[in-house]
Amino acid sequence: MSHVSTPQHNDSDTPSRRSGGRGRDHGRAKRRHRGRNILIALGVLVVAAGGTAYWLYSDLNGNIKGVDIDKAIGDDRPEKLPTSGQNILILGSDSRAGANAALDAGHVSGARSDTALVMHIPEGRTKAVAVSIPRDTLVTRPDCTKSDGSTAPSAKRVMFNSIYSQVGPACVVKTVEKISGVRMDHYVEIDFAGFKGLVDAIGGVTVNVPQDIHDTSSGLNMTKGPHRLNGTQALQFVRTRHGFGDGSDLGRISLQQQFMLDLLSEIKKQDLLGSPTKSYKIADKLTSALTTDSDLASLTKLAEFGRSLNGVDPSTMETIMMPVQYDKVDPNRVVAAEPQASELWKAIRSDSPIPESAKKSPATGGSS
Repeated sequence: MSHVSTPQHNDSDTPSRRSGGRGRDHGRAKRRHRGRNILIALGVLVVAAGGTAYWLYSDLNGNIKGVDIDKAIGDDRPEKLPTSGQNILILGSDSRAGANAALDAGHVSGARSDTALVMHIPEGRTKAVAVSIPRDTLVTRPDCTKSDGSTAPSAKRVMFNSIYSQVGPACVVKTVEKISGVRMDHYVEIDFAGFKGLVDAIGGVTVNVPQDIHDTSSGLNMTKGPHRLNGTQALQFVRTRHGFGDGSDLGRISLQQQFMLDLLSEIKKQDLLGSPTKSYKIADKLTSALTTDSDLASLTKLAEFGRSLNGVDPSTMETIMMPVQYDKVDPNRVVAAEPQASELWKAIRSDSPIPESAKKSPATGGSS
């Protein structure tokens, strides 16, 4: 996996003003970093206050769609623990309709939640852990309220990624909370069609492909090694399953985790103040692709939340797949592996180090 390396500094060894330029450079970099955050914050306020610029702000703000998760779920949720840090459920929703269908040979229709990540940010917000829940996992879906107000009764052995299309995003949040016992502080959904535009807007993303990929379904052919992907190629990369590992969803998860980290690193490297036109283009693509919980569903709230996570370095983020094993009745499906899964979620709830045993999955999908 390609990472952005972060130099390690020891404050006690910081050079004096006479000992060279490294200390001065580091200090200037830190001041620029703080200055950039201040300028971004001021920029949001200026845009919100001024004439034509206000139209740009309103346009971006109107792109973001909100879901009132608290209202839809009610009080039937895990307790928010003081040690639990921040927990965000990130879904990648995917529609294969229209032009998008050509990327998967038109075999699938309808919208689905193809990617599900629980991002845990411990207290202090300097590191993060991303836990993937395989889409083919059989779960017990709790009773949920649909968008029309009717109730979907609880059901056993439901494939995880079917919940989104059948009942809606609030039910996905409720299901994840039941599985994990972890209360989700926020919900962020990224539409894959908008994701494609975002990758193009930032000029592509470089990934280090771990092995040759030949996917006859999508037409994606890549050799092992570094590649700079445009939006279409990135969408093929995160979708591919036929040309990687054993062709199951489990092999694809490692690619999705890798791409997420590389995308975050690429965005973090962008000079958003150096090119206002490019910044607007990126913001337009990003906000158009987003659906969030109602607490984040505005440009100012998203900016505030983003700044609060500024200390999280994507290159240090740990990625884990929820431990699963092949289902004994249907080997094409998986179920949570115990006690590993319970140990993993317990560590997340208590903001504790995750045991190595809880990171190992009996079902690997042909990837290591």
